[in-house]
This record gives sequence, structure tokens and C-alpha cells, in this order.
Amino acid sequence: MRLRREHAHLSDEALVALVARSDEAALAELYDRHGRVAYGLALRVVRDPALAQDAVQDAFLAVWRSAGRYLPERAKATTWILTLVHRRSVDLVRREDRRRGDELDEKLPAETDGPDEAAWLALRRDRVREALRKLPDPQREALELAYFGGFTQSELSERLGEPLGTIKSRMFNGLARLRDLLGDAVDEEERWRGTTSTP
Repeated sequence: MRLRREHAHLSDEALVALVARSDEAALAELYDRHGRVAYGLALRVVRDPALAQDAVQDAFLAVWRSAGRYLPERAKATTWILTLVHRRSVDLVRREDRRRGDELDEKLPAETDGPDEAAWLALRRDRVREALRKLPDPQREALELAYFGGFTQSELSERLGEPLGTIKSRMFNGLARLRDLLGDAVDEEERWRGTTSTP
């Protein structure tokens, strides 16, 4: 506990530098500062307390392992840590979705017109994920935190340490780019629906 108090005056970035040197007390200080916010973010994404705890533990383990690769000129330490938490959370959600895939298939509404429609919906989800991966990191991060994490723009501004106008601009530009990337997919869906619909 004494070591942890001695680190209390250090910046997050300095703590990450110490973590890169295998300083466990520095990691503990980072967890004390950001563990609660990290858990809140994970819980918003995974919607399950146990999974949220797993996501936070995995993320701080990633902080421990990859602290040497952290570049403070690219992002604030808090942004970097919360990004790791969000990625781990989304990974857990995807893993759980795959595991429960059979259950989800059984619950598809009758209006989906059977397996062809279900397959198309899955393809559409894949295209959205692929389009998100093509966005610049700041735009993708803002959109994923907002839509998967449930954060408002004001909350994102506070969490990421960025002006509200910057967050709004990132989300607007990211959504505009997504529309462009997905435009061809929408046209293809309309053509597909036209050729498979019954009179």
C-alpha cells in the first residue's frame, strides 16, 4: 500500500512507463484510478457483471503486457486503457454471440422469411463490422463506444478528455464515411430483395 501511495502523484503516462518496466505498484495505481470507469464501460458493452469483470481483468493484463508499446503522443493513457477495455469487451460479446448462435437462430421472428433472410442479416452485420474497421481509429473508437458502449457524446467527451465539438465531429464524419462504405451494400441488398421477392 505504501508503494501505491508513493505513485499517487505521478501522471497516468508516467505510470504506464513504470508498468513497462514491470512495476506492479504502478499497475495497481492505474487500476485504482481507472478500474471503476473501466468496469462501467465493460458492463455497458457486455451487459453481464461477471463478463465485465473478465473484460477489465483481460484489459489490465494487456496493459501490463503491452505498456512498452504505448505511445503518449498518439493518445492519452486513459484513452488507451479504455480502448483496451472496450476491445476486450467487444471480443467477449462476439464470443458469447457465437456460443449462443443456435439459440439466436431459434428466436428469429417469423417475418424474416426463413434462412435466406437470416443469412442476409448476418452478412449485413459482417459488412458493418468490416466498414468500421476501415475508419480512422478516433472515428471508430467514438462510434463503437457510443453505439456498443452506450455512452452519450458528453460522456465520451469526459471519458476521452476531448472537447465535445471534437467528439461530435468524429461521430458525424465517421457516420458519413460509413454511409459511403455501405452504400454499395445497400444497393446490392435492394437488388437481392427484388430478385427473391414473390409477387
